[in-house]
Amino acid sequence: MSYHFSAYMYRLRSINRWSLMRSTASENVAEHSYHVALLTHLLCEIGNSMFGRELNAERASTLALFHDATEVFTGDIPTPVKHHNPRLLSNFREMESIAAERLLSMVPPELNKIYEPLLFSGGSSSNPGDVELHKYVKAADSLDAYLKCAWELAAGNREFAVAKSQLHDKLTKLSLPEVQYFLEHLAPSFEMTLDELSESSE
Repeated sequence: MSYHFSAYMYRLRSINRWSLMRSTASENVAEHSYHVALLTHLLCEIGNSMFGRELNAERASTLALFHDATEVFTGDIPTPVKHHNPRLLSNFREMESIAAERLLSMVPPELNKIYEPLLFSGGSSSNPGDVELHKYVKAADSLDAYLKCAWELAAGNREFAVAKSQLHDKLTKLSLPEVQYFLEHLAPSFEMTLDELSESSE
């Protein structure tokens, strides 16, 4: 019997993000998922090394890799659309759940217990230890969007100016010192050119 799970996961590269925005560089969900995993791992290790946390960075980055897996069926619905009203958001959450069930049905039965908590992110199927880690995945998700805005603005595209400001406010309200550390010490590099990055590292 064939299982189509991996083939569908690879199709995340065909799902484009920021569909309502005029971008200088396109971005797909597969790229975004990698970036969120990278940022999640970094935020957790910042927390562990600098703020006395005991976070499982490897588990957190795995959760991040799958955080938008259901979009292979739902597509990437822009935040202003799905958060327009509570009923719309509720319907979208139901769509996500149905999509997760469909994806899980494509996993070999022997692996169901492994992938169920990854596909039903934050739901009742999640492992108890994952609850705290999901906070860092969500923070990294918003942080990646913020960095996309910073990148676009640095390229002269003011289409992302308001979104960047809104995302900065959202990140600040999380009150996570790991996020603040990233914004102060790591995020500014995203607004530099390659030559500027090279010169400053010499």
